[in-house]
Amino acid sequence: MHDLQFYIDGAWVDPIEPKVLDVIDPSTEEAYAQISLGSAKDVDRAVAAARKAFPAFAATSPAERQALLRRILEVFERRAGEFAEAISREMGAPATLARNAQAAVGPQHLKTLISVLDHYKFEEIRGNTLIAKEPIGVCGLITPWNWPVNQVVLKVAPALAAGCTVVLKPSEIAPFDAMLFAEVCHEAGVPKGVFNLVNGDGPTVGEAMSAHPDIDMMSFTGSTRAGIAVAKAAANTVKRVTQELGGKSANILLPDVDFQKAVSKGVMGCFLNSGQSCNAPTRMFVPLERMDEVKQYAKSAAEGMKVGDPRSEETQLGPVVSQIQYDKIQDLIQAGIDEGAELVTGGPGRPEGLNRGYYVRPTVFANVKPQMRIAREEIFGPVIAILGYESEEQAIELANDTVYGLAAYVQSGSIDHARKVAARMRAGNVHINYPAGDPASPFGGYKQSGNGRERGEFGLEEFLEVKAVLGYGAA
Repeated sequence: MHDLQFYIDGAWVDPIEPKVLDVIDPSTEEAYAQISLGSAKDVDRAVAAARKAFPAFAATSPAERQALLRRILEVFERRAGEFAEAISREMGAPATLARNAQAAVGPQHLKTLISVLDHYKFEEIRGNTLIAKEPIGVCGLITPWNWPVNQVVLKVAPALAAGCTVVLKPSEIAPFDAMLFAEVCHEAGVPKGVFNLVNGDGPTVGEAMSAHPDIDMMSFTGSTRAGIAVAKAAANTVKRVTQELGGKSANILLPDVDFQKAVSKGVMGCFLNSGQSCNAPTRMFVPLERMDEVKQYAKSAAEGMKVGDPRSEETQLGPVVSQIQYDKIQDLIQAGIDEGAELVTGGPGRPEGLNRGYYVRPTVFANVKPQMRIAREEIFGPVIAILGYESEEQAIELANDTVYGLAAYVQSGSIDHARKVAARMRAGNVHINYPAGDPASPFGGYKQSGNGRERGEFGLEEFLEVKAVLGYGAA
């Protein structure tokens, strides 16, 4: 109903300058819908609405904002099936993944923020000084296509919990989950102007938001290249910029692990979401003398994964999101072959029996050298690089030898040993022995993987300014 409109100031409105973009189903390579692409004028209109709404919303109590998040949660959960269907169609996630993970994390993050507001102190007196944590203002939010509603909620929920107003630009490749979220916000009674959505591309809408003098903060998730562009555009107005960017995460298998289990889980973790996760364990480090054994376990795990139509309940890997992404992955697979890595399984082209759609063969490379492109560049597809190490010290050194620092993984039969290795990893998240997720833990990276943190209390604080009122306790 609202495909060609934006959500601004509590209503669905037409773009100021009509311009449309086809939305492609990656499983068929065919357009199935269109959206409007916004302009700087649309951004101005949305920012004006958010700026106007900010004083009143910033003045609401934490309890009122918590009640608003509860209403959003209630509507979201009722419409969870619609989110799963939209995500599966727009970015190719298998139905089970879209339902059980992609859509399911939205309510999870809302529940975490609601819980944080039960105890979070926005004001605290220290001696004679009041320490107040106040909403930063109007926030521009740019979200990606790979875990779309996950990132929408990870930004919108803490912004609203803090008392900020927002302008959201979702990925134009996967826009419909965000438009559904706008409908949820409307039905939940989010006040006019507090939540606004403008579709568009990065060079137009993203640039206009980043440079806008009336936006106080930019929160961006996407590629490191685009994150740099956001930071540069934001620099002239000295606004806060938080970024969750690329990754090339290492997975160190120490000699005392169950290799069959550790390798199989590592491959499946890398290939989840067709490899389109910034924190995927894409570089597996194994003892050199175990390489032949590891290759067989990895081959078996990769070849056992069902690639196909995302609508099938049996599918484990759907297509990657676009022709651009498919071509990039094919180029890197070919580079791995050309540079002399050992192709264990997979390789260029589509899987057998699939002649259309952006499907990639689950690919395992072994005996990869650290200088190879597949060991250094973020592939963002179902491709894993297995590297050998001669000593633990070398494994840690090679794992940290990357411009990225989003996540790292350590597998060991000794938790004490794993903890010591984890302490030396230069990454924002370290996972020991494939643990369950923790939605309250901080998520973000070191180095060129970005700055700032998302999730729980840590995500909330990114949207707050700290004010000191001296003499507050004086008689």
